[in-house]
Amino acid sequence: MRQNLNVLAALTLATAVSTSSAWAAESSDPIRLTLHDWSGQLINTKIMGSILQEAGYKVEYVQADYIAQFAGLKTGDLHLAMEIWETTGREALDEATASGKVVNAGETGLMAIEEWWFPAYMKDHCPGLPDWQALKECSEEFSTAETSPYGRYVGGPVTWGGFDEERVEALELDFEVVHAGTDAALFAELESAYQRKDPIVLWVYVPHWAPAKYEGEFVEFPPYSAECYADPSVGVNPDMAYDCGKPRGPIWKAAWAGLPETWPGAYEIIQDYRISNEEMSAMVGKADLEGVEIDTVVSTWMSENKDRWSGWINN
Repeated sequence: MRQNLNVLAALTLATAVSTSSAWAAESSDPIRLTLHDWSGQLINTKIMGSILQEAGYKVEYVQADYIAQFAGLKTGDLHLAMEIWETTGREALDEATASGKVVNAGETGLMAIEEWWFPAYMKDHCPGLPDWQALKECSEEFSTAETSPYGRYVGGPVTWGGFDEERVEALELDFEVVHAGTDAALFAELESAYQRKDPIVLWVYVPHWAPAKYEGEFVEFPPYSAECYADPSVGVNPDMAYDCGKPRGPIWKAAWAGLPETWPGAYEIIQDYRISNEEMSAMVGKADLEGVEIDTVVSTWMSENKDRWSGWINN
């Protein structure tokens, strides 16, 4: 990955106990993993949960908001978040770890890009792309009846963060940010526009199937820096922050600070866990494009990678 939900009030529990006990679990209490609203995160989390179950731990899956989940991780009401994206979640992660109540449990192996993306056919209407400055000259080419004369940028759900409104203002782009309500709605917009060759620029992320299915490119904004986000004087606009692209980098695992002490064996498994962009993109494609149930995608991965995850359990 994300709706604004009260972390404690919106517990959707799916508890399972494995029949396997490779680990003598240190605590019989369940480890609570957070679920969001995009397929990759659900797959990643349920693979991790399945591995922990195989090691003898109890697992609960809890529906939680992407950023607001940190409140639950700090209190220990939530225990593990499997996808904190460098692109949109690093500030929240750093704040949480600085509190001493959350720990960074390491990389998942996934490398993230979340940025404005356009179909290749839009170059015919805006030849300067992918340079962001081309958007200044051809914003009307991206307009719709609802946004004209401004271009329309289709952002992700509001809870994903990303500072798109701030970026539009700082870079003085004549665009209106229109947020999709869900991950599915975001890519339905892309599918609809692509089939009709309609104008569109929208939030696309990697790992995901979309950049493989559709021909297009990410917009090239001024390179990200922490200073660009924090200091208005840094960047192309001396008066405003966020006048650059989004960061890129790892997708992290975040855990309640008490998890390593309460379930030390589980924490070792969590730290060892790795999965690749290629694997994840293929699995998300199975779920989103072929309609395969998430749990079936997860069970297939578990069957095909038994030697791999068994090694993490037995380290």
